Amino acid sequence: QVQLVESGGGLVQPGGSLRLSCVASGFTFSSYAMSWYRQAPGKERELVAVIRSVSGRTNYADSVKGRFTISRDNTKNTLYLQMNSLKPEDTAVYYCYRPIDYWGQGTQVTVSS
Repeated sequence: QVQLVESGGGLVQPGGSLRLSCVASGFTFSSYAMSWYRQAPGKERELVAVIRSVSGRTNYADSVKGRFTISRDNTKNTLYLQMNSLKPEDTAVYYCYRPIDYWGQGTQVTVSS
C-alpha cells in the first residue's frame, strides 16, 4: 500500500536551515506530482510547495518563496524540502502528500530562539 514517511524535522533557531525528507513506497513515485503541506497550531493545513512528476516544475506558497526549495530524487523514491532562513511563523507539522488523499504522518518543525 501507499506509504509516505517524513523525517528531518526538529528545533532550529530563527535564520537556520532544515531539510525534510519523505520516502515513498507502494506506488510508482516518478508518475505523481508530490507536495509538502504544513499545519500550525490552531490553523488550517496549507500547501507549501508542489513539484510536478514529468516536468519537475515547482510552485510555492508566497510565504516561503525564495527560502524553501522542493525537489525529488526518483531513483530513491524520495521527496525533499530544503528550508532556509527559517522564521518562527514556519513552526508547524509538515506533511508529505500524494494525490489523491495520501498523507505521511508528519514531522514537527519548531523555529525558536
